[in-house]
Amino acid sequence: MRCAVVTAERATKNADDDGHTGDAAARAAPSRNAAPAPGPLPRPLLRSAVELYLDLHAHPELSGHEHRTAGRLAARLAEHGCTVTRSVGGGHGLVGVLRNGPGPTVLLRTELDALPVTEATGLPYASTVPGAMHACGHDLHIAAVTGAVELLAASRDAWRGTILVVGQPEEETLSGARSLLEGGRLYERFGVPDAVLAQHAAPLPAGTLAHAPAGGPPLMAGSVAAEAVLHGRGGHAATPHLNIDPVLMAAATVLRLRTVVAEETAPAEQAVLTVGSVRAGERGNITPDHAELSLTIRAFTDSALDRLAAAAERVVRAEAAAFDAPREPGFTVTARSPALRPDPALTARVRRAHEALLGPGRVLDLAGSTATEDFPHFAAGGVPVAYWMLGTTGAGPWRAARAGGEPVPPNHAPGFAPDVRAALPVGITALAAAARQVLDPGPAGDRETAS
Repeated sequence: MRCAVVTAERATKNADDDGHTGDAAARAAPSRNAAPAPGPLPRPLLRSAVELYLDLHAHPELSGHEHRTAGRLAARLAEHGCTVTRSVGGGHGLVGVLRNGPGPTVLLRTELDALPVTEATGLPYASTVPGAMHACGHDLHIAAVTGAVELLAASRDAWRGTILVVGQPEEETLSGARSLLEGGRLYERFGVPDAVLAQHAAPLPAGTLAHAPAGGPPLMAGSVAAEAVLHGRGGHAATPHLNIDPVLMAAATVLRLRTVVAEETAPAEQAVLTVGSVRAGERGNITPDHAELSLTIRAFTDSALDRLAAAAERVVRAEAAAFDAPREPGFTVTARSPALRPDPALTARVRRAHEALLGPGRVLDLAGSTATEDFPHFAAGGVPVAYWMLGTTGAGPWRAARAGGEPVPPNHAPGFAPDVRAALPVGITALAAAARQVLDPGPAGDRETAS
């Protein structure tokens, strides 16, 4: 999959024709079936957002190392009139505050971190960092939130209240939100928002948005991340009878873990257990003394997460005992996040705004996904949250996949490449429109309502 955007100039070039950058973005999409214009965006605004996206995509930073990314976001927010506080929560978290008189407070959240994935898109602005890639769209999220803030800052006469922009590090490890909220005392320091909004790139048609349907399942599963350490007895590969092989122990453990969901959940209950990393040894002729596993568990209820985590730990300990391991294995839960349940009333308001923006046909229902997020922590204390998906797949790849061709590379895949010209303008205007549903109308908005 290849993204059509090459430079910011190309992404905004057609805007010269009629001054409607939304139209330009739609025309630049791979086919006439791309999304209609989400509304006119100033050409400099869109160019600035695209330039930021291209830069961030080329310079990804892994969880806990988002210094440059946070700096770029902080600089853009300051340009648009925000007061920016860095190092919130002890890491690279930041908060931008844009005040515009008395009124409600809306929080716009974006993530900062990339993934340990080697990019295989072939894009001219592909990652320049070996082994790291923005394979989940966080670069697109950052560019969209800066564009939305610029749009809102330029229309202060139409709203009243406060906009908080949170740049969250370490989302991919499910630890960043809690660091901001607990260690950084986010709500104590900056005020409890009336609503928290976020969107996420998804392999849906570019130019569409998707919401959880009213009364449906959670939009995303809850998750438990865990690390297991299996201890063996190292030695020479030529004397296996003198060793206790942790590699073989790990292999047996992985295979047994894959049966946990089937054995511990009802057939109608949706859950996933994945071992994403196995680390052991350095050389083929040496039996190492330990092996490490990283795993995630995903389910839609806390009780299911508890049950599956307990079963996973039981399997790890049982396999170690079966191999007569010299030491008890380690099993540590490193992060946990509840299922994502957007607030129904806030979601209904935001969805209506998105339908007015794009048309009802471009706002989709999305069934519950076993993808997971730490965004639900922002709902602590009953704060209403709204969360939606932003389509990123160009019309050409989408049609080809539906016709039986290559599947669309999903998030976390080396080929994940959003169609920026179609997705970014919608992402900008979707965030701005959602924020206006929370903020009070200003004098201009009052006059429009009265007329």
